[in-house]
Amino acid sequence: MQSGVSVSGNKITGTLIKQTSGQIVTDWGQGYFIGLKFTPDSDATVTKVGLTPSAGSGLVALDPENLAMFKLTDISAQRLKVVSSRAGEEKTWFFDLSGLTLSDS
Repeated sequence: MQSGVSVSGNKITGTLIKQTSGQIVTDWGQGYFIGLKFTPDSDATVTKVGLTPSAGSGLVALDPENLAMFKLTDISAQRLKVVSSRAGEEKTWFFDLSGLTLSDS
């Protein structure tokens, strides 16, 4: 599904391999997916993540293991958005996806 994916500063690089079968395709359709593990701020009460623009789900809260998966539709236009909330304050980060390579195999 992915190879060599890394985050440096606000840029995500690596290779995403097109998914054409399996449960993820049954649930979301064929395409390119990225799975990421996050390290939320220690004092964050809620951390939400998502793609902007989004194809539907918008921002979602991280699961208990701080994992999230996204289906990418346009790496040149979409960015990963992370919003961390704490004590009435929100902090937002954006990550560039244009450094990803999309592969059919």
